[in-house]
Parts: sequence; structure tokens; C-alpha cells
Amino acid sequence: MLQLRLGAGRACGSPTVPGTGDRPSPARRGQPGTQRPEHPSGRPPSPACPPPYPAGEDLVLFWGEGTPKQALGLQDKVTEGPQREWGGHRSIMAHPVSAFQAAYISIEVLIALVSVPGNILVIWAVKMNQALRDATFCFIVSLAVADVAVGALVIPLAIIINIGPQTEFYSCLMVACPVLILTESSILALLAIAVDRYLRVKIPVRYKSVVTPRRAAVAIACCWIVSFLVGLTPMFGWNNLNKMRRTQELNASHTEFVIKCQFETVISMEYMVYFNFFVWVLPPLLLMLLIYLEVFNLIRKQLNKKVSSSSNDPQKYYGKELKIAKSLALVLFLFALSWLPLHVLNCITLFCPSCETPHILTYIAIFLTHGNSAMNPIVYAFRIKKFRTAFLQIWNQYFCCKTNKTTSTTTAEPGT
Repeated sequence: MLQLRLGAGRACGSPTVPGTGDRPSPARRGQPGTQRPEHPSGRPPSPACPPPYPAGEDLVLFWGEGTPKQALGLQDKVTEGPQREWGGHRSIMAHPVSAFQAAYISIEVLIALVSVPGNILVIWAVKMNQALRDATFCFIVSLAVADVAVGALVIPLAIIINIGPQTEFYSCLMVACPVLILTESSILALLAIAVDRYLRVKIPVRYKSVVTPRRAAVAIACCWIVSFLVGLTPMFGWNNLNKMRRTQELNASHTEFVIKCQFETVISMEYMVYFNFFVWVLPPLLLMLLIYLEVFNLIRKQLNKKVSSSSNDPQKYYGKELKIAKSLALVLFLFALSWLPLHVLNCITLFCPSCETPHILTYIAIFLTHGNSAMNPIVYAFRIKKFRTAFLQIWNQYFCCKTNKTTSTTTAEPGT
């Protein structure tokens, strides 16, 4: 249990040291006509301790004997919480994790437990199956890597931010930025996969010569570089540090201060709405919508015209592409369903500061964004027959201890 001093000087109840000026000041001593209140234990209150702090007034945290840091998140209200009387004063005990927070953490952990193994299985399948060494599956592996990091890194950091520990400003900012980096990487990977599927139906004959493994690797590297630049933009200065310094009356000698680490405390809503959403989320979403519509249109035309392609059976080739296009339409829907609610709430927060949004809606929006990482292996992998075959091989060989290895020798077909 942490005891907090509700005034200047040392903590209440700490032992006094003779000769160190620990006597009560004249203002603390009994004055003529005044009488000290009786204490149930028969002992008078410690002269170094102030009287009980009334509920509803400001509580300022002190560091040692120096001047208090009046930083955002360091002033709070003393509420009627769990308290205990020791030696004539009250100590405010740390509040335990609420049932709502426990439910939030449990759901986040569940999402991580689904996302991480599922995406690791996708990477494993591509590594062990030669039939999956295709430019398309390189993009899928990049997406799976980002989704593994979401489950293994972003979700634990989101839980830390939800608890709201006391930390230095830039330390909190470093906790918040990986969320932006990895989610942006997932979005760009989804866009790269959509473009790849479009090229398969637009130029089926020249696809292999245009989308080479080398070019696919360059595209993946560019996606990650852009993701780091976009996600680390708050570290370069677009954050709430100056706003907090203007709001709070800081001592001129203090260049750093401690805050309650929360996402909205350090990340600027202008950055989240104008830059992140209007530039790096909404345009890719609209672009994917146009791409998928064009893919359906091209497949319909090709099925009607029966144009010759690299496949011996054009009807079969474009039939497979139609199946993939339906999967892409499902991905588009899940992407919009997962990401739009949170960004809409950010827009409400920025454009309508007086509007109250229920916390439960924010939590649901966060669950959807994180849950999208768990959906991707299902949408991209389990709808592809070669992935299902590779998963069965992994299960039989490494988990069921079967010695027979039925390695797939089929070649990768376009659109599968």
C-alpha cells in the first residue's frame, strides 16, 4: 500500500529524527482558546501530519522536499475511495483493477491468443511449402508479420495504456507509437494484396514478368518504411507536449514532467484525424473499394468474352479469380468494419469537444481494430486451398507426431 503525503514535507507517519527541525510549527501548536480533538486511540494526532484531507479538494503530489510538479495528470480529486486511519490521519490506498478493466484485459488477451498463433501458422506454411513461394504470398507474409506484432506487442502496450501508469511524456509517447506503426503496416499490406489481385486479372499473361519476387520485396520494404514514418511522426514533434506546457504552470527549471500515460494525453487528435485518418486510412480504403469493383468488372468481362490467357481453360482461370475477388470484397468489408468506428470517434472528439461519447463504444472500436489482425489469417489463408493443405501438413507432422510427410508438389496456380 502506498501512503501519499497530503501536504508539504515528509510522508505522514514516518519516524521523526531529533534535532532535524521536526517540531510542530507555532501554527500547528495548540493556541489559546483552542483544543486538540480527541483521538479514539487516546493519542493526539502526530503534529507533523495535517488533519484529514476533505473529499472533493485538490490533491497535489510532492516529490521529496522540493516544489511540486504541476503537470497534467498529477493533480487529482480526493474521492471517497478505500481509506484507512493510521495515527490520526487517513492514507489513500491504491485502487484495484476494476471489473470493467479486467474484462477489457481478458478480451485483449483472447484476441492476442488467436492472432499470434494464426499468423505464425501462415508464415510457417509459406516457409515450408514451395507451392506458396509466390509474390502474392510474400505480401500475405508481410501482413502476417504485422499482425503477429499487433498481438504480441500492440495489445500488451494497449493494456498498459489502459491502466494509465505514471511516466515521463516521451516514454508514454514511445508506448503509443508502435500501435500507429503496425496498424499502418497492416493497412498498406492489405492495399498491396488488393493491387496484386488486380494485376492478376488485368494482365494475366504478363503478370509473372511484372510482379517479380524482387519487386515484391521492394514494395514490402517501402510499405514498412512508410509505416515507420507515419507512425513515428508524433515523436518528431506532432504531439501534445506544447499544449500541455501551455495549459500547466510549470517551473522554468523543469524540462520533463510525469503524466498519467494515456493515448489521448500524448497523441494529438489533429494528427489522428487530419494526417492519420484523412491521408493514411481513408484514401487506402476508398482505393481498395475502387480496385475490388474493377476486379469484379474485369472478371465479368473476361468470363463473357472468354479471352485466352496463360491458363488452358480461361473459364476455369477466371472462375478462380472470381472466388478470390469475393474474398477481397469480404476483406474490404471487414477492414471498413474494423477501422472506421474508431476513426469516426476520433473525428467526434476533435470536431465536437463538448460531445460525450460512451466509453463502451471506444472499447468496442479498439477491440475491432485489434480483432482485424485475428481475422486476416482466416480470410486470406483458410480460403486458399494450398494454405489449408500446408496447415494440415504442419499439424500432422509437428503436433500429431506422424512420420509420413505428404509434402505438396503442386505448382502455384494463378489466383489460388
